Amino acid sequence: MEWIWYVVASLGAGIGTGLAGLSAATVMVPILIVLCPSFSGETGAYQATAIALASDILGSAVTAYTYAKHKNIDLRRGWIMLVCIIAMCAVGSWVAFIVGNAVLGSFTLFLTLFIGIRFLIKPDTTRRDTALKGEKLDIKGAVISVFFGLTIGFGTGFVGTGGGMMMLVVFTAFLGMELKTAVGTSTFIMTFTALIASISHVLIHPAIVLEKWDVMLLCISVATTASLASARFANHVKSRTVGLVTGAVLTLLGAAMLILNFWGVLSGIPLFVDTLLCLGRLVAYIIPCVLILLPIRFLTKVPSFVFRKLLHMVAFTCFVIMLLGANSWQSAALTSIVIALAIYPILALLENESWYERLFVQKSKGEIKRSLIMLFFMFAAVIFVACGGFGNPYAAAAAILMWGVGDASAALVGIPFGRHKLLRGGKTAEGSCAMLCAAFLVGSAFLFWRGYDFPTSLISALLAALVGTAAELLSPSEWDTVTVPAAILAILLILL
Repeated sequence: MEWIWYVVASLGAGIGTGLAGLSAATVMVPILIVLCPSFSGETGAYQATAIALASDILGSAVTAYTYAKHKNIDLRRGWIMLVCIIAMCAVGSWVAFIVGNAVLGSFTLFLTLFIGIRFLIKPDTTRRDTALKGEKLDIKGAVISVFFGLTIGFGTGFVGTGGGMMMLVVFTAFLGMELKTAVGTSTFIMTFTALIASISHVLIHPAIVLEKWDVMLLCISVATTASLASARFANHVKSRTVGLVTGAVLTLLGAAMLILNFWGVLSGIPLFVDTLLCLGRLVAYIIPCVLILLPIRFLTKVPSFVFRKLLHMVAFTCFVIMLLGANSWQSAALTSIVIALAIYPILALLENESWYERLFVQKSKGEIKRSLIMLFFMFAAVIFVACGGFGNPYAAAAAILMWGVGDASAALVGIPFGRHKLLRGGKTAEGSCAMLCAAFLVGSAFLFWRGYDFPTSLISALLAALVGTAAELLSPSEWDTVTVPAAILAILLILL
C-alpha cells in the first residue's frame, strides 16, 4: 500500500510543480510522513524532505525548460532572488538536521489553500502594472528580492518546502510578473535550490540513499513525468485557463495537506471522518461516470435532451449511494451541503469557457449551476426531514429514485413521442404516463427490496407516483427539482 502513496505523492508534486511552481515537498512530505509507516521514525521527516528535494531537481528542470522554450522566464527580475535563495539553502538544510525532525509548517499549507482560492476567484493574473519581460528591477524591487530571497532560501533548506509557493507570491504580487513567467522563473531557481538542498541532506544523512534508494528513484521518475506533462499543458492554453486549473489544483492540494497535517485532531471527530468517507465514495462513483459521459457527449450524436437526462441520472444516483453508504444521516446531509457550496463557484467560473455550452445543455444562462445547487440542497433537506425527523432513510431514497427515474422517463418518452399536450409548458400525456409508470415500478421494487410487504410497497409507490406526477405537471420547470421529490416524500412518510 505504501507504494501507491508514493505514486500519489509524486503525481501531486509533479502537477503542482508544472502548473504553479509548487515545491514537491509541499505535497510529498506530509503524505510520506502521515500515510507511510516507513517514514515514521526519528529521521523520517528528514528523509521524506530529502526525497522530495531530489524529485524537485528534475521536475523543476524539465518544467523550467518547457517554460523557457515559450519565453516564460525572466531572470533579469529574478536574479537577486536566485542568488539569495541559493546562498541560504544549504544553511537551512544544516540547521534542519541539528534541530531534528523538521515537520511541514502549517503556514505553507494554509498559503497553498489561500493561493488556490485566489486563482479560482481571479484566474486572470494580467494587471495594468505587470512588468515587461526583461525590465530592470528598481530599488524597491531589489530590497524585496533580497529580503524574501534570504527567508525563502533558509525555509527551503530547513523544511524543504514553501520556496516555489512563496516565490510565486513574490513574483506576481510584488514584482509584477505574469503567472506563466512567475512559474517559469521560480522553477528555474528551484532547480538549483533543490539540487543544493538535496545534496546537503544526503551528505549530512547518507542513510537516505542507502535505505530509500528505490523510493527515491520512483518518486523522481513519476514527479518528473507529471511536471513535464503539466508544464506543457500550461504553456499551450490561455492564461485564464492556467489560472483556473492552478487554482483548482492548489485548493485541493492545500485542503488535502491540511487534513493530513491535522489528522491527529480531525480523526477524533466522527462527523468529519464520516463526511470525508462519504465524499470519497461519491468521487469514486463520479469519476467513472465522467469518463463514460465525456466520450458520449463529444464523440457521438446522442440528442441533447438524452445527454441531459444522463447527467440527471448520475446526479440522483449519487444521492442513493451517499445516503445508503453513509455511516450517519448527518454526514450524508453535510456532504450534500459541501458539494452544493463547492460546485456553484466552480461552475460560475467555468461557464464563460467555450466548451461549457457544448458539454452542458442549458435551457437558459446559468441554469445548470442554479439547478445543481438547488438539487444538492434539496438532497440535504430530504435527508434532514426523512432521517432526522422521521428516522426513515428508505423513504428518502425511494422518493429520490422515483423522482429521478420518473423525470428522466417523462423526457425520454414525452419529447420524441409526445403528441397530446397537457396544461401549459409543453408537457404531454405520453410523458406524464411514462413518469407515472416508471416512478411506480422503481418505487415499489425498491420498497419491497428494503423489507416492506408487497401490498404496502405497491400502494405506497402508486399513491406517491400519482402525487409526484401531478406535482411535475403543475410546477414551473426550474422548480420541479424541489417540488416533485418533496411531494413524493410527503406521501411516503405518511404511508410507511
